Amino acid sequence: MIPYGRQDINQADIDEVLAVLHSDFLTQGPKVPEFEAAVSHYVNCQFALATNSATSALHIACLALGVSCGDRVWTSVNSFVASSNCALYCGAQIDFIDIDPRTGNLSLVALETMLINAQKTNTLPKVVIPVHFAGQSCDMPSIYELSKRFGFAIIEDASHAIGGEYHQGKIGNCQYSDITVFSFHPVKIITTAEGGMAMTNKPELAEKMALFRSHGITKNPDLMSSTTLPPWYYEQQVLGYNYRMTELQACLGLSQLTRIDEYIQQRNSKAQCYNDALKNLPLKVLEVIYGKSAYHLYVIQLNDATRHLTVFNALRAAQIGVNLHYIPITKQPYYQQLDMTFTAHPHADDYYARAISIPLFPTMSDKDQQDVIQALTDILL
Repeated sequence: MIPYGRQDINQADIDEVLAVLHSDFLTQGPKVPEFEAAVSHYVNCQFALATNSATSALHIACLALGVSCGDRVWTSVNSFVASSNCALYCGAQIDFIDIDPRTGNLSLVALETMLINAQKTNTLPKVVIPVHFAGQSCDMPSIYELSKRFGFAIIEDASHAIGGEYHQGKIGNCQYSDITVFSFHPVKIITTAEGGMAMTNKPELAEKMALFRSHGITKNPDLMSSTTLPPWYYEQQVLGYNYRMTELQACLGLSQLTRIDEYIQQRNSKAQCYNDALKNLPLKVLEVIYGKSAYHLYVIQLNDATRHLTVFNALRAAQIGVNLHYIPITKQPYYQQLDMTFTAHPHADDYYARAISIPLFPTMSDKDQQDVIQALTDILL
């Protein structure tokens, strides 16, 4: 079966991991800071905090921004549950923003409408988490302007989007946000097996996230309560977590990062091939409006929603490993039993009734892609 996504591990990656296995450090060594510095340089952002997952990075981002009980956090309803779970971990209330049907990203119209209504009832969010769905950035300057008008912080969930661009800058430079989060899961653009990273240009947020990432403990004498301390001393200052990335993960990420631009070019080339080949089929594809997509996913939406399950099953039967990204978060049983009233999201509901993610990854052969195109053609025509 042709999967919807697949990692690319080459001999250079393996050699780097083996070198770390033979080194003195498997964790808390030099590779994690090297990886952080390399990603910072790549996206042109001042600080990077590597974590054991993007979920962990989202959690410490919320904590660093002071999200707690009684606060409100908003995110896109069309995302993986980690985008909203991070707020619940902090005891906050969550609500969801409908999507722009052109892009699958959050709708600016829906966001502004929600903000105007929330201002009237004194229920504005403390944080908004735009999700760069499928690899394309949201319209961040517009969201940033709304943040100044309504007083919320911004965490970009760029789990799909490292290597993508916006306004000639790399996604993750935090020009229009407080924090940006990347994922390095195997099906993402580059992988560290599991892993994530939080980016920021604000030193106070970087300092807080570093504490929350590692048990709330610091060994930095400048941050401690006394200046006359023994050399073995460390100090827990907040209730933190063990969200650290290992040296093995970091060295794999460093090796993968050397190929990221090649990966992005290959994903965009294959996406263009799909665009050309599928344009006469009874479906539509997501539009790329803002910058250059990283194309983590390639999503089609059927014109006829009544055929959704039939087409999905037929593609699977043809050994095409399609998937669906995503079930609207509010449809999950856990969220339905929460004592919360969520905003309606008709565009996301319609998207869910029609969407199918088809295979797209850098090492996908031309033959495999043509097999996907032919299977779609045979099923839909």
